[in-house]
Amino acid sequence: MFKEYKILINETLKKYFDEYKQNSSYSSKIWDSMAYTTLLDGKRLRAVMCLEIARLLGGKTSYALPLACSLEMMHAYSLIHDDLPSMDNDDLRRGKPTNHKVYGEAIAILAGDSLISFGSQIIIDKLKDLVEPKKLLDIVNDYNKTAGALGIVAGQVADIEAEGKEIDIENLKYIHKYKTGALFKCSMLMGAKIANATADIVEKIGEYADNFGVLFQVYDDIIDYTLTTDELGKTAGKDKLNKKLTYVSAWGLEKAKNIFYSLIDKNRAILTELNIKSKVFDDIYDMLIKKVEK
Repeated sequence: MFKEYKILINETLKKYFDEYKQNSSYSSKIWDSMAYTTLLDGKRLRAVMCLEIARLLGGKTSYALPLACSLEMMHAYSLIHDDLPSMDNDDLRRGKPTNHKVYGEAIAILAGDSLISFGSQIIIDKLKDLVEPKKLLDIVNDYNKTAGALGIVAGQVADIEAEGKEIDIENLKYIHKYKTGALFKCSMLMGAKIANATADIVEKIGEYADNFGVLFQVYDDIIDYTLTTDELGKTAGKDKLNKKLTYVSAWGLEKAKNIFYSLIDKNRAILTELNIKSKVFDDIYDMLIKKVEK
């Protein structure tokens, strides 16, 4: 199912870019830049989670698909901006040159900006005749909050402000909650809402998403410490080089792994409580564990 989701997401993303680029002869380069990073081969975790939560809670995949694609666009914007020389200054993303290395800094910045609005445009264009206005407004609001200063940008700013400084664990948690966790939470909440889940279930899914955001950041800290650039598809060891506080530097590798595994156990307990079984989520955890144990 994970593989099928990924194929569906990739095909739909390409279709959306082709569809909207048609009448943009004078600005075709920006569409090429937007598509370049979005369509790079990635895990599609956020999009897959949105589709799977919607399916598990009785929603329609066709309704959740525009949401899944919008999440990949938001994720791509965050990667483009994160890789810029004024931010993390990285040359590689998913094993390929970063956006600004291919298209230049100016176009890369504009591509990131455009992806934010394109994502919400896709949600509205594709669902306005299918979803009642109040629910659609709620979902678009989730998307916009996550993309901006109450979400990803908040985490990015805190990360920039922390560079070269001694920060405490609470500051670290704040950075990760917003820079990494916010998009995972948005993906699962949107999946639950499009499936018309009750408020109690949405709350539980939110708890699951919060845990996943942390465990994914712990995972990212671990593999940055243990894997090579070729294995990562991006520059390895940057956290240590930049003297960043991470779960590994704060607690050591083994304790970081214990935190990672304990959060997986908590999330499996939440799905059991909701009487939900998901091979897709099991496969995601297996995929992450495989890299952590390399």
